[in-house]
Amino acid sequence: MQLRTTSVLAALIFLMVGFMATLTAQDNGNGNEDENGIESSHEGLPLEPDRVVHLQTNEGTWISLDVHPSGEKIVFEFMGNLFELPIEGGEATQLTSGMAFDAQPSYSPDGTKVVFISDRSGGENVWILDLETMETEQRTRGNNYRMQSPIFTPDGNYIIAARAGLRGGVHKLRMYHVDGGSGIEFMDTPNNRKTIEPAFGGDDRFIWFSQRTGDWNYNAILPQYQIAKFDLETGETHLQTSRQGSAFRPTLSSDGKWLVYGTRHEQETGLRIRDLSNGNERWLAFPVQRDDQESRATRDVLPTMSFTPDNSAVITTYGGKIWRVPVEPGAEATEIPFEIDTEIELGPRLEFKYPIEDTPEFIARQIRDGAPSPDGNRLAFTVLNDLYVMNLPDGEARKLTNLDLVEAFPAWSPDGQWIVFATWNPEDGGHIYRMRSNGSGNAQRLTRKPGIYQQVAWSKTQDRIVAIRGDKRVYYEAPGPFVPFAADELVWLPSSGGDYTVIASTNGRSNPHFVQNDDRIYLNHSQRGLISIRFDGTDERQHVAITGSSPPGQQQPTRASTIIKAPQGDQVVAQVGADIYSVTVPRTGEAPTINVNSASFPVVKLTDIGGQFPAWGWDGRTIHWSIGNGHFIYNLDDAKEREREQEAYDREKREAEEEEEENGDENGDENGDDNGDDENGESEEEEEDDDRPKDYEAEELRIKIPFNRDLPEGVLVLRGATVITMNGYEIIEDADLVIQNNRIDEVGVQGSVEIPEGADILDMSGKTIVPGFVDTHAHVRPYRNLHQPQIWSFLANLAYGVTTLRDPQTGTTDLLTYADQVTAGHLLGPRIYQTGPGVFWSEQVRDLDHARDILKRYSEYYDTKTIKMYVAGNREQRQWILMAAKEQELMPTTEGSLDMKLNMNMLIDGYPGQEHNYPISPIYSDVIQVTAESQMAYTPTLLVTYGGPWVENYFYMKEDAANDAKLRHFTPRAEVDGKTLRRGAGWFHEDEFATWRQSRIVQQIYDAGGINGVGSHGQLQGLGYHWELWAMAYDDMDPHAALRIATIQGAEALGLDGDIGTIEAGKLADLVILEKNPLVDLRNTNTIEHVMVNGRLFNGDTLDEVWPRQLPIGRLWFHEEEPEGLPGINN
Repeated sequence: MQLRTTSVLAALIFLMVGFMATLTAQDNGNGNEDENGIESSHEGLPLEPDRVVHLQTNEGTWISLDVHPSGEKIVFEFMGNLFELPIEGGEATQLTSGMAFDAQPSYSPDGTKVVFISDRSGGENVWILDLETMETEQRTRGNNYRMQSPIFTPDGNYIIAARAGLRGGVHKLRMYHVDGGSGIEFMDTPNNRKTIEPAFGGDDRFIWFSQRTGDWNYNAILPQYQIAKFDLETGETHLQTSRQGSAFRPTLSSDGKWLVYGTRHEQETGLRIRDLSNGNERWLAFPVQRDDQESRATRDVLPTMSFTPDNSAVITTYGGKIWRVPVEPGAEATEIPFEIDTEIELGPRLEFKYPIEDTPEFIARQIRDGAPSPDGNRLAFTVLNDLYVMNLPDGEARKLTNLDLVEAFPAWSPDGQWIVFATWNPEDGGHIYRMRSNGSGNAQRLTRKPGIYQQVAWSKTQDRIVAIRGDKRVYYEAPGPFVPFAADELVWLPSSGGDYTVIASTNGRSNPHFVQNDDRIYLNHSQRGLISIRFDGTDERQHVAITGSSPPGQQQPTRASTIIKAPQGDQVVAQVGADIYSVTVPRTGEAPTINVNSASFPVVKLTDIGGQFPAWGWDGRTIHWSIGNGHFIYNLDDAKEREREQEAYDREKREAEEEEEENGDENGDENGDDNGDDENGESEEEEEDDDRPKDYEAEELRIKIPFNRDLPEGVLVLRGATVITMNGYEIIEDADLVIQNNRIDEVGVQGSVEIPEGADILDMSGKTIVPGFVDTHAHVRPYRNLHQPQIWSFLANLAYGVTTLRDPQTGTTDLLTYADQVTAGHLLGPRIYQTGPGVFWSEQVRDLDHARDILKRYSEYYDTKTIKMYVAGNREQRQWILMAAKEQELMPTTEGSLDMKLNMNMLIDGYPGQEHNYPISPIYSDVIQVTAESQMAYTPTLLVTYGGPWVENYFYMKEDAANDAKLRHFTPRAEVDGKTLRRGAGWFHEDEFATWRQSRIVQQIYDAGGINGVGSHGQLQGLGYHWELWAMAYDDMDPHAALRIATIQGAEALGLDGDIGTIEAGKLADLVILEKNPLVDLRNTNTIEHVMVNGRLFNGDTLDEVWPRQLPIGRLWFHEEEPEGLPGINN
């Protein structure tokens, strides 16, 4: 196969000539030598090391290496630092140190320098280490790239390395001059071809490399990579392999005779050697280090290896060791032993404890859909899915109706007398109601036909109400959170009620609203921005499209998610990302596209920490939004007046300074050394700045609405069971477990515990009781915007024993309200913790102060106690986020992202949690010890294994989930059938699952004293938790250890171990009662008879409450009738 790369030769000629004319001086790096002459590399990063892990070892994980041209020594990477080693082995000499991650070293042809990849500048770049001076120099610029695979060209004048955008895009090989310049990409087409692992052989005309289409795949089907070579003279690419197990890491002998490369054979990786003179191949070593072809391979698909200068052997790594493998057939490989004694610097440990309150009342964390009244004196909003109204600014909020329905999307009548809103009830469907805004009278139903009604708006010029509508059946057909056809059509109905009229299909249009001077319906279009139509659905006009910046890896700027036209005037309010803007929209004949960061007309960024639910005041001079239970009002006139005051102040100050300067020139300086400081050493300028009018800030209201916390009352004794307390290794046979209200009063052997008078006693003989299970990575995916009064995923998890869960990355803030409803007893479910929406790269964190502002959403408004740092930029940006989290006492967790290099530098930075498994295996003592000693909670989510097929596919093959009666009882049919009857991921032989290797890592971390968590990833709500636990314990893990991970270690990971995770006096009464003992067989975790959460005891098969109330749960709304007793074949 031959691929032609156009104009490459001409481009390379230009490169050779142009480079020397455009060389730029390169700064020395950020590192300094320590007292031992080791180049230290954390000074360029904002985070200071706070801890040290001492490693003394003779093995390492993923050791990329290179042999010195003299053949006397080896350079290699180890835990983000570079080392040199004599070729015969011995004690390794450390070359670099610090928190920066240095990787993939390669010698220059003369052996005086080492090129490597490092993030010491804040992002990944190519660096050169001078081995004589031990000074480093940065050879590429820009901190928003991903870099890998650096090598020198044979003449030593150029460096070849692979570069990709920070997020998105594939790595492309580029050529850089050693003296500077921006380099050139010489194989740019096709765009989706990934090119990495460059290598030269006997002929420097050709660059050998590994390639694949796209960056990576889940549930990958082999082959993924093949080897090709690029002709520097003709610009042609020639494919060199076609192996089913892929081919990667081309390594060539300097005499041009041998090619060694990696490939997969069945489940193992091996090295093959090809005689380039005749094309014959054979195996050279098998098995070796397992390749990384099923993830992002950010440190290449296989660690770098190298021929010895005489080409008699290949120096490579496998089994955590370095080996000399002769090319002669039948010759034995010999180990090159090494000893490393080093210290790994870590960032601070973030370990915060979050006591679980059981006070009688709590404050709701979120208000939704805030709508100001026409006179601006009142605010309507919803809290815990009930409609409230309050007088601004500090009136008492009162519940407006007594309807036992979900209430949402309030809108005011033009005269302020009525509030119209949407409702939902699973039994009867949804309707539109109106209620007098003063709370008098009863709510009046306006719609005659039930459906799903959302985004209600009241025309300002007509007695008409407009809403988005869908048929109610679609809520029964979709398990959520996204419901197709729930917003199918735009309708209007008279404000007094009656039949609705269909205006048009929505077709990507949403958020209807009105202005005061025309009868058009204004809408947001998913592609065109703000548009409007007539009431008959015709004459669509585009008014403005609004965008923001383009985050790294995103080709197009971010579109505004919401645009609302002001009731009067030429402004709109727009939400772009998390922030809200006031945007001036001129009338120019054509609808403009306005970027809020580079607008030609006034744009005001209203938020620092973000906001939601933007709305205009009816006069068009105030803008409202909410975040958490905070509500903000921005007065445009007051803001303009403040701006004028600042301008006047600045003008007066400037004139005074000019006058003072003129007087000073006339009178001279008496002392000759006046520096403008007062007696306290503070400059007059700083004092005067304190007098400058402060920037205008929106008025903030905290709307604190109390709710009763659901707390049971009574005393219960669970008698006769075996209690595995998780308090150390304590196991109590024939126990009395006393629960008073919602906490454990005492536990001990029957007869040793005082039983309170009047206690209820339940016989649990033969049963086993364990603490409630903790799911540290549970995506529960509830319905968004228009909420449901019961969430099936909550029920399924609770029924399968999960009494506490943490959803890491909710996408929206809806779960804040749902979690509070559970706390209030309005919904049945586990204790729900969450990170809220993830902190993504789209935030484009500018500095530490910006990170602080972003995280205030979570610490001050959402009260999540944790965040999900979801690959939120380069190393510097991620460190700023960690620093801000520490200040605000948040426990961040992270996204593993199929990226072992990212995993390691997040570990070194001190992030207290990692979601998803390390994608490579095996892992050796270096990574295990640092992971364990750092106390980073490792939640591998093996159901969606990184680096191999998802192990959920194994369980779907082996378990009859489709006919599991309990699963079907708590899960909508569409969810069960869609996951259990046919699998789109494909079929995988049992031996192909990398999970069995990954489970060993869990065991290693546990044995080393580290923390693991069980995270089901929401793959199969409830039952999936047990599958995940069983997969984690596959490597013959002791069942008690597995149960500790499922309980107390999960609680520790979330900072909740003071109240849950063990069965002991004072802890909350979260328990699972099992028919069979899981210490005998871990699969007995799924023999659940009862579940207790917060002191309430439920039947494990039905979730009927059995204590202290005897309360059936009733029919679950998502149950569908079976097609029985109907006409059909054989009926």
